[in-house]
Amino acid sequence: MRARHLTSLLLLGISLTGCAGGNKEPVASDSPPPTAEEIAYYDCLKKQGVAIVYTDYGAPREDKSKPWNDEAHKTCAPMLPPPPKPQPATPAQLAAARKESACLRAEGISWYPDPDPVTAQIDDRKGTPEQWSSLKRDHLDALKKCRPDG
Repeated sequence: MRARHLTSLLLLGISLTGCAGGNKEPVASDSPPPTAEEIAYYDCLKKQGVAIVYTDYGAPREDKSKPWNDEAHKTCAPMLPPPPKPQPATPAQLAAARKESACLRAEGISWYPDPDPVTAQIDDRKGTPEQWSSLKRDHLDALKKCRPDG
């Protein structure tokens, strides 16, 4: 289970790296090439029978259309590269995230957490899956009010 979470974090971190850069559409060349650790990890998964596909820029990825292979992930977990270091938010980003949290709580979403003081990210573990689903389903007006550009 831990490997699944680490894999998700790794993939999220890699995918977010290619999305930086303002309003321009990301292209394959914006993404960094796969690291030696990533390649070793995916080679291990492949040897364990996991189907691997390659992105347009050559990075290995699991074929999500295939079943999850828990045993392979446990075997290869020690090879998993460490997650990328979080990028600190700018003071403006942190202020905006704090304002959004306060606004959502003022709109009646009392459980909505404060942002991380370094990254300005919201930790989705601080709410239940039901609360997060309800937020998107039942509180659209509050989200629109508190996230005017989101």
